[in-house]
Amino acid sequence: MIRINLALQGGGAHGAYTWGVLDRLLEEEEIEIAGISGASAGALNGAALKAGYAAGGREGAREALDRLWSRMGALTDLRLPAWMAGVMPMASPGHIAEAVEYSLAWTVADALSHATSPYIYGPFYRNPLRAVVAGLDYEKVCGEAGPELHICATNVRTGKIRVFTGAEIGTDQILASACLPNLFQAVEFEDLKTGKVEAFWDGGYTGNPALFPLFGRHLPDDIVIVSLNPMVRDHVPVSPQQIQNRVNEISFNSSLLRELRAISFVQRLLASETLERGMMKDVNVHLISDDALMSELSVATKLVPNPFLLGRLKEAGRASADAFLAAHGEKLGQQSSVDLVEMFG
Repeated sequence: MIRINLALQGGGAHGAYTWGVLDRLLEEEEIEIAGISGASAGALNGAALKAGYAAGGREGAREALDRLWSRMGALTDLRLPAWMAGVMPMASPGHIAEAVEYSLAWTVADALSHATSPYIYGPFYRNPLRAVVAGLDYEKVCGEAGPELHICATNVRTGKIRVFTGAEIGTDQILASACLPNLFQAVEFEDLKTGKVEAFWDGGYTGNPALFPLFGRHLPDDIVIVSLNPMVRDHVPVSPQQIQNRVNEISFNSSLLRELRAISFVQRLLASETLERGMMKDVNVHLISDDALMSELSVATKLVPNPFLLGRLKEAGRASADAFLAAHGEKLGQQSSVDLVEMFG
């Protein structure tokens, strides 16, 4: 049995790609998922997988993920003009992204989100994700069975990361992890660590996802990162939409890149024997991604959970996981499949 940890990035509706990756990994009887760290959509995927696994093993986890994304696909969003529903099944992901980005409805809604606050709704405000998140089985999400689960959010007051684990996890904590401040009101609840009522925003600002919760000695050395935000775009963004999208990607990749750089530094110290082995964990890093596909999409498609696009993303995630297993499966439990020296060279 090969034990691995999963680090699941956030990315709104693009989290359906992670759904596909997890669906494929759960088919591998020789792979055991020991720990999960997730932010935003990664937190939702991780919680659904853990609850489903506790209820019915691998098949239970796959079924729980299917239910989660079926409910996500049923959400409606005013940024999606009604006429698009008919043409989307005939379009490529890139064409869907363009159709949403350049639609009048999206342009107006996006402009309003930057000129107004989600607090203008007063008592009429509702977080559209609450019904989906509240539907998770928290007895199992917080239970001992299944992978160890960590989700992260950003404390608005301190600007620091807050990682929730075990019995700390509930509806509010997952909503906090997925709280984009220009769209949703900050999620407020009493934080047992500070004894104060704290406000939280999206975990992606400070950990997308956080890797350090997976460094525990009781967890395996291998961390498989499922990436939703392209690291590299070869073309300079020129339109307002492209610029906003790239700023979003860079912002949400920065915390992950900092942690990967720290891992690379420790690996060099261990390799040169400057640091004695055993003093710090020698992490094996793996990456599952599809930058080509994600480069066709944008911040607009992250916020529009269209069922057709969710299905395409799931298929892409399964294909990426299959390609990863074929190319690097033998390295799991043995060595990294990501060259961090080259990445930061």
